[in-house]
Amino acid sequence: MSVASSSSTSGLFRPDAGWRFTLVPAAGEGGGSFQASVRRVPDYVARGSATDPERAAAEAGRRARSTLRRYCAANGLNRLGTLTYRGEGNHDPALLRDHLASFFRKLRAGLEGRSFAYAWVPEWHKSGHGLHAHFAVGRYIQRSVIQRAWSHGFVHIKLIGDLPVGAGRLSESRVAGSYLAKYVAKTFGEDRDPRLGRHRYDVAGGFQPTKIHLTGTSAGEILAQASDVLGGAPQTLWASSTVEDWRGPPTIWAQWGR
Repeated sequence: MSVASSSSTSGLFRPDAGWRFTLVPAAGEGGGSFQASVRRVPDYVARGSATDPERAAAEAGRRARSTLRRYCAANGLNRLGTLTYRGEGNHDPALLRDHLASFFRKLRAGLEGRSFAYAWVPEWHKSGHGLHAHFAVGRYIQRSVIQRAWSHGFVHIKLIGDLPVGAGRLSESRVAGSYLAKYVAKTFGEDRDPRLGRHRYDVAGGFQPTKIHLTGTSAGEILAQASDVLGGAPQTLWASSTVEDWRGPPTIWAQWGR
């Protein structure tokens, strides 16, 4: 198994062309692309300096969606909840973030102080009521505990269900992660709102899944490496070669397990 090298120095030539693939074993997922020996694009681009802001926003949104989805899958977050405000609602993203920080602290206290993984995303009400939040957790929490932790309005929570026969917790968590990720996508797309700033989503610290960086000379080689790590062939495989007029580098994405 090869481990991809990395460098924080911009403007260097990359001599080691080949496939690079990032695998998140706990999420049963990974993706990568072929990288040629071309001048390296700097890791950091000053704000407002992107040559194509729309494309930069789309790419940032794609990375955020992927990160959030994999976090949910890796931590088994298979319960989805919604927190709404009573009365005139809340139109302040910073205040929502403060309220959610307090909410999860109270939840932890209600669970005998035990830390747990969670993720949340904000959404604007179409009716003008302001913000509400969607969140995911990976364990049963009594509704009364959730209601006591959220004193600002109303709560709803459910376990992901109605999946195909044979689907397990990993599939449930992927559904939850995809559900949250679609709201993150909106904040990077046409509906992006500068008021949200860095408040597009958040997760509990200390639960980030481990990544394995693989390199190879072909897509088949790195998929074989990833399959060795996970003990079997992928259940789902996507390749850019199936997309007509694909303009980026050759790319693959795969998922293992259910």
